[in-house]
Amino acid sequence: MAEIKRAAAIGFFDGVHIGHAALLEKTKQRALECGAIPSVISFDVHPDNLVFGGEVKLINSALGREDLIRRLFGIDEVVFLHFNRHLMTMPWEDFIRSLSKELNIAHVVVGHDFCFGYHGEGTAEKLRAYCAAHGLGCDVIPAVTLDGRTVSSSYIRTLIEKGEMEQARRYLGHPHVLTDTVHAGCHLGSQLGAPTINMVFPEGVLVPRHGVYATRVCLDSGESYCAVTNVGVRPTTGSDNALSVESHLLDYSGNLYGRRVRVEFYAFLRGEVKFASYEELSSQIARDAETAREYFENSKANSTDG
Repeated sequence: MAEIKRAAAIGFFDGVHIGHAALLEKTKQRALECGAIPSVISFDVHPDNLVFGGEVKLINSALGREDLIRRLFGIDEVVFLHFNRHLMTMPWEDFIRSLSKELNIAHVVVGHDFCFGYHGEGTAEKLRAYCAAHGLGCDVIPAVTLDGRTVSSSYIRTLIEKGEMEQARRYLGHPHVLTDTVHAGCHLGSQLGAPTINMVFPEGVLVPRHGVYATRVCLDSGESYCAVTNVGVRPTTGSDNALSVESHLLDYSGNLYGRRVRVEFYAFLRGEVKFASYEELSSQIARDAETAREYFENSKANSTDG
């Protein structure tokens, strides 16, 4: 039996934005042309964390990236390499040689700014030359621009941190998402007439601007519901300044504890406010819900995209 060949996109793919989409679509095309499986090779932690000794707050966790790649592009094989000191100091030729041999790679797709190996000495152009010399296919995808700006994960991070979800969605090509298992909360939302589901941002993932957002909550069953989501420390009801992510689904009744759900962020509605009473908070939640409903109704009326 012939060994399975792979056409592989290599990169970190944080956010899986429209620049990454160009790589992934090219990978699927090349896989079809050469009878290979389309694959993505990424890393579990951001290389800059080790290279520069800091911490890059990410748009998505590794699981979040994998979900986006599979769900939006239909690429089921996503391989995560553990980025450690051994990988960081490996000469770039050794890296690509061992990777192509282990995974039987027939074609490689990378971005124009891709670099790898010790001190980042392996560049996209060096990779192209290596592949040509060793009988491998190679595509280097040029920069993708929007509004005259090169699309990048770092710029999208700044948009999310500012709560600019509509602009972030243009650069991502999809809504910013949080996927998590629903946790038990304090049930205060139910007492206020607006039951919520409680989630958390994974460790290492950046937290959007605190406030209330128009969102859609997508269930593991495939259903989705208009919602309002509060990201913050609950200044009216919380006492420990613990970060919470609470979503009130507008047209849903039921128990979602333990279910895996996806929150899609569409628009920032307002900042967090400390209300004088639970009654004021309850009234504001009702207004937020109506604002979110109107947002999605207007978006549907004015949008031509899917």
